[in-house]
Amino acid sequence: MKTVSLSGSLRENVGKKDAKKHRREGKVVCVLYGGKEQIHFTIDEMAFSKIIFTPEVFLINLQLDGKEYSAILQDIQYHPVNDKVLHADFLEIFEDKAVTIGVPVKFEGVAPGILAGGKLFKKIRKLKVNGLVKDLPDFITINIDKLDIGSSVRVRDVVNEELEFLDTPNAVIVMVKTARGAAEDEEEEEGEGEEGAEGAEGESKEGEDSGASKDNK
Repeated sequence: MKTVSLSGSLRENVGKKDAKKHRREGKVVCVLYGGKEQIHFTIDEMAFSKIIFTPEVFLINLQLDGKEYSAILQDIQYHPVNDKVLHADFLEIFEDKAVTIGVPVKFEGVAPGILAGGKLFKKIRKLKVNGLVKDLPDFITINIDKLDIGSSVRVRDVVNEELEFLDTPNAVIVMVKTARGAAEDEEEEEGEGEEGAEGAEGESKEGEDSGASKDNK
């Protein structure tokens, strides 16, 4: 898995006022946990662009006050109106301890069902896996060469001896449907997306509050 380096500054004070001050200065308040103690710090907001505006997942080399920590981005909270990054949680990782992370799915091949007039329907973009850092891939490749109309690849069909797959085994990752069936599913997903958007906004507001609560600790 690819590694990205980020440099941050330790926070001298932890609280709402301090967090607001840093945000006005274009910084994101962050916390690193999973090690011996939580570490509160800030990172320039612009630095986040290389790890959040991409489907890839990275191991992150955090450089804080002359020390280096290996971590993954565990959670990120956005402002509900302008989508600015408000707070980020990083999980410290260790070579001898398994970590749970979402790995992007990459599709390869040409499905016979598509050549027959069907449409490829991608249901899962990331698979949740558990494994040692050295075994985590950049992406998980799914071959679709054998997919006819009506057939699919499910989580249980993916094999990697080094990883434990945590998604529901029967969950569909990708399938080929008739054009009409795919269109119906897309309409259904759009409806769910509208409801999800409302939920996401609520979660963002809650996230902002939770981020603030962390700052009060």
